[in-house]
Amino acid sequence: MEYRTLGRSGCAVSALALGTMTFGAETDEAGAHEQLDVFVEAGGTLVDLADVYSAGAAEEITGRWLAARPAEVRDRVVLATKGRMPMGEEPNAVGNSRRHLRRALDDSLRRLGVDHVDLYQLHAWDPLTPLEETLRFLDDAVRAGKIGYPGLSNFLGWQVQKAVDLAEREHLAVPVTLQPSYSLLVRQVEFEIVPACLHNGLGLLPWGPLGGGWLSGKYTRDQRPSGATRLGEDPARGMEAYDRVGERERTWDVLEAVQDVAEARGASMAQVALAWLAARPAVTSVILGARTVEQLRGNLAAADVVLDDDETARLDAVSDPGAADYPYGEIGVEQRTRVLP
Repeated sequence: MEYRTLGRSGCAVSALALGTMTFGAETDEAGAHEQLDVFVEAGGTLVDLADVYSAGAAEEITGRWLAARPAEVRDRVVLATKGRMPMGEEPNAVGNSRRHLRRALDDSLRRLGVDHVDLYQLHAWDPLTPLEETLRFLDDAVRAGKIGYPGLSNFLGWQVQKAVDLAEREHLAVPVTLQPSYSLLVRQVEFEIVPACLHNGLGLLPWGPLGGGWLSGKYTRDQRPSGATRLGEDPARGMEAYDRVGERERTWDVLEAVQDVAEARGASMAQVALAWLAARPAVTSVILGARTVEQLRGNLAAADVVLDDDETARLDAVSDPGAADYPYGEIGVEQRTRVLP
């Protein structure tokens, strides 16, 4: 297992992280505990949670696993969780306000059975709460020892930049990571979001690295999704989303290229897709989501896959989402380029 620093922090984490969205839903407690054991045994350290996962059950399940393990195992785990999403019906049970986040963080710590988490992430932007209020809460939580580092999730490029600029100007704790959707099928984040993170030293923690299961090879041109996907509860939503933006043929071209590389290497399609993503600029740790231990073991084997230049170039080319000439295409790039004679 490779280890990298958590963004511009000094905290080291595994290049593959364990996502827990299935805990308490598709994966029962015994299965979740087995996944955690397998992950740590493989050298994994970063465990990513959120209060909204199974309405808090994922944190409770992980908390009971932590309590039942010896200190050396607990000390190896880097805990990350998130707050912002609805955790009740009342108006203040959602958002990035100081009132909601204070309660959300305390509830997460109680469910996990710990006095602090290493990374606390804003699960999404909140247009109703002043960003300074949110950042001051995170800074207070850092100073109180309840969180080690603040992080972001699902922010746009300008929102990342605004958060960093405001935190630096006010001498507050600066976010060290961003958690976006990112995969061979979802590369639009490279236009604005990835450059903003590179510029500010934020590490990426990609979710959905297998594109809702598409990159694992479970679907074919003639087979539509038959179960819920990471893209939504509607089992056909993934296919329909690609249809709406004219992406269907690109999707099949990507899957064909991934399959060719996987067969030539004797690896799985998922392992190839994960290896490609783990090598992208600014990526700190790729979040693995698995329903079963067998899926997790297979995905963890991606740690041993290193693509060569030709394989990477082919996957880069076939998955390129393309861009209009302005502002991301040739004309826009030319306008932003300056070279000394």
